[in-house]
Amino acid sequence: MSNSRLRSRRDAGGGAGAAGRDELVSRSLQSAEHCLGVQDFGTAYAHYLLVLSLAPELKDSVKETFQYTLFRWAEELDALNRIQDLLGCYEQALELFPDDEVICNSMGEHLFRMGFRDEAAGYFHKAVKLNPDFSDAKENFYRVANWLVERWHFIMLNDTKRNTIYNAAIQKAVCLGSRSVLDIGAGTGILSMFAKKAGAHSVYACELSKTMYELACDVVAANKMEAGIKLLHMKSLDIEIPKHIPERVSLVVTETVDAGLFGEGIVESLIHAWEHLLLQPKTKGESCNCEKYGKVIPASAVIFGMAVECAEIRRQHRVSIKDIAGIHLPTNVKFQSPAYSSVDTEETVEPYTTEKMSRVPGGYLALTECFEIMTVDFNNLQELKSLATKKPDKIGIPVIKEGILDAIMVWFVLQLDDEHSLSTSPSEETCWEQAVYPVQDLTDYWIKPGDHVMMEVSCQDCYLRIQSISVLDLECEMDVARSFTQNKDLLSLGNEAELCSALANLQTSKPDAVEQTCVLESTEIALLNNLPYHEGFKMAMSKVLSSLTPEKLYQTMDTHCQNEMNSGTGQSNTVQNIPEPFYVLDVSEGFSILPLIAGTLGQVKPYSSVEKDQHRIALDLISEANHFPKETLEFWLRHVEDESAMLQRPKSDKLWSIIILDVIEPSGLIQQEIMEKAAISRCLLQSGGKIFPQYVLMFGLLVESQTLLEENAVQGTERTLGLNIAPFINQFQVPIRVFLDLSSLPCIPLSKPVELLRLDLMTPYLNTSKREVKVHICKSGRVTAIPFWYHMYLDEEIRLDTSSEASHWKQAAVVLDNPIQVEMGEELVLSVQHHKSNVSITVKQ
Repeated sequence: MSNSRLRSRRDAGGGAGAAGRDELVSRSLQSAEHCLGVQDFGTAYAHYLLVLSLAPELKDSVKETFQYTLFRWAEELDALNRIQDLLGCYEQALELFPDDEVICNSMGEHLFRMGFRDEAAGYFHKAVKLNPDFSDAKENFYRVANWLVERWHFIMLNDTKRNTIYNAAIQKAVCLGSRSVLDIGAGTGILSMFAKKAGAHSVYACELSKTMYELACDVVAANKMEAGIKLLHMKSLDIEIPKHIPERVSLVVTETVDAGLFGEGIVESLIHAWEHLLLQPKTKGESCNCEKYGKVIPASAVIFGMAVECAEIRRQHRVSIKDIAGIHLPTNVKFQSPAYSSVDTEETVEPYTTEKMSRVPGGYLALTECFEIMTVDFNNLQELKSLATKKPDKIGIPVIKEGILDAIMVWFVLQLDDEHSLSTSPSEETCWEQAVYPVQDLTDYWIKPGDHVMMEVSCQDCYLRIQSISVLDLECEMDVARSFTQNKDLLSLGNEAELCSALANLQTSKPDAVEQTCVLESTEIALLNNLPYHEGFKMAMSKVLSSLTPEKLYQTMDTHCQNEMNSGTGQSNTVQNIPEPFYVLDVSEGFSILPLIAGTLGQVKPYSSVEKDQHRIALDLISEANHFPKETLEFWLRHVEDESAMLQRPKSDKLWSIIILDVIEPSGLIQQEIMEKAAISRCLLQSGGKIFPQYVLMFGLLVESQTLLEENAVQGTERTLGLNIAPFINQFQVPIRVFLDLSSLPCIPLSKPVELLRLDLMTPYLNTSKREVKVHICKSGRVTAIPFWYHMYLDEEIRLDTSSEASHWKQAAVVLDNPIQVEMGEELVLSVQHHKSNVSITVKQ
């Protein structure tokens, strides 16, 4: 057969093949469109995959429709819990569109919801790199970056004193012969690099977080030490010899300590290290080469404590108000914060909170001298092993000052070796916070000199626990002792009856029939303690209900009077006389007593959206104690199958008179999708009904704050002793710092507060989600940040300020990448934008 005939036959076949392909592509496109029309997204997705594999040139024209189909099909797969299929679809889509930021971001959102935060961050990061102006991806990345690389990494790396002391101790150990080193919990790898620079022959470093491990790999390579430091992505407890490292090491360096010393598992990891990874320790008196023996940096620690009065800690961990806007809190409902330490609970909860006590709003008062709680030798295996099994030590501390016992504050001194130490005391300039053990469950918190604060201390479940805090009044004890002696005399006289009577009288009160312990977040406790908030809502709700039909508020009273008159004549009141109630829906986050307050305002049917069973039980008990009829309060989630459909009409198609929305997160940010929720809410209001708050004004000012700069990004190589770490970890910096206390933030105001934004939930055309604001400079300096807060208007007269002393909200701040030098009298123009919960503020140059 000639070549020409072969060629022509192939060409003919090729033409027919192309025509067949085009026909198949055309039919598949039609089928995909038909499937979309009938919402068969799975089949539509399969057709689009076929189209794009056969005709890649159509990518641009079908991209948007393909994205829509993918997202809808992914939602269905997610609802059906077909996780593998969902991830498979995204992987196929990313093979076709590897540089599509929208698909990357959506993949990240699904992974984040599934708990794969490291992987999610990778996709969010890629989406932001592909399109730096993609707001959704930026917001997602900022939120996940806070979790992946916690802010203390920046603060710690900026702490030159801490870095210098650790470097000196490591250098000394290596010079004395500890030449093989294992860094446990390496983070960015800074301690490993100190060891390598000091001359260690072999350096191994383990890091469990995937993000931090990859970051450390980049940092070590950038500092040209990748050949000398072996990085392991694993827990130290999983390291085996010779599988992961060739032999036992002579030095372990670690800083796996939290504010309560033990909370990052240092005891468990060092017990394992001494048993499996370290050479045997040098015994006392031996002076041989250190390379033959094992040691740990830090060598030991001493934990200190102090009993303090602190109004800020009290308002976040103890409900100190008995009556809130007319609602009485009964004694059979006990509120506790998660920091309440109880070993009886099945769940291991961190038994303390952490605070930078030198910056706590309102400060604190020392009620005792500083006292020693415990010492621990990290170079003594037997001591480490006994920590977890040892019975709690009982400590009694004399009170030196009169005041309210609010907390035991704890810090420690880390002895790196016999020469170098670090203190986390609140009086030190340090990157560390202190551990705070709020005092709860005392009948009287007032203490005075002569009293003793009693407690039990132990190390259990990897935590320093301070439990059974009580106050011993010596005068009272002497009375008890005298009483006991008298009773002994009575007993010796055979007068058992009188003794039994005396013992019976010790029963001061009968226990309540039903008691409920309700665990609330510290922000929820602070909210309960926020009287202006509840009084403001009560007044605003009362005004709205009065304006709807003023006579309704009095109709109940009139009906009651009529019933009394009828009962005298034997006539019965008809159902028609019962007034139609007002419907009030509270969809604010967490525990809220606003529905109960609404229930005090007449003929109201309040609905609460609390989710936790213990919260519902507590609200029911409070409702009962305030003599509400049993059917008054409803829990809305019982009426709604899908939580996302929370904003619906109540049964019987009645519209809401009031809908309460949470606009501001406790962190100081605007809630996600709040304007979408407001749009739905407006459709569900009866004529004259209101959303609370009706509108929100956002305020800000320009400040100079070195603290915010250091908490947000590593400041060059000087802080890290010449090591190049900043560019790598600073990829995870976020432009907004949250959970700030503006009242105690170290900063210099450079301008007066200005209005930045208006979010109007009732009248959307009044929104200013994008605007330019002129700010007058009233003091020369460097603008490093723009803190912001909100005025929430329940109506034109009733306003809540999220920066007030009573506020349960914290504040936030935009931190500038590049500080701006300003002179008094100048003006800066700020460009302010709000997208979902993300606020961006940039300075126009």
